[in-house]
Amino acid sequence: MAQQEKTLSAAEKKAVRDRARELKASQQKEKLEQALLAAIEEMPAAEQKIARKVHEIVTRVAPQLTAKTWYGMPAYANENGKVVVYFQGASKFDARYSTIGFDEAAELDEGSMWPTSWALTKLSAADAEKVEELVRRAVGTSS
Repeated sequence: MAQQEKTLSAAEKKAVRDRARELKASQQKEKLEQALLAAIEEMPAAEQKIARKVHEIVTRVAPQLTAKTWYGMPAYANENGKVVVYFQGASKFDARYSTIGFDEAAELDEGSMWPTSWALTKLSAADAEKVEELVRRAVGTSS
């Protein structure tokens, strides 16, 4: 009997390509988050504490966002790569306070005028709740 050559069907080939893309994207996402965590490690201790808490909140409340750096700052982007929320440590530009900001992709619109960033000198429990609520609104999810 002659050996039959087994080849993948078109659907199987597509599935293999899709899985390869998924694995690459997963590895890329991990590398981006590692860069974000490294950026936090470079901050002064007080800023690190706030940035870590912001990171915990964003990744818990909006796991669909991709953690990455944006101009060297911790940031979180939507599926289109658009930054939704970011953290800027005070030391970044020798400012008086750190900020949590929301870029154009955030869904915080309120009429014709709304805030897009908030000053942070520490992150109390009440502040953390406010950040959580803002992140939920920014990504269009309810509480």
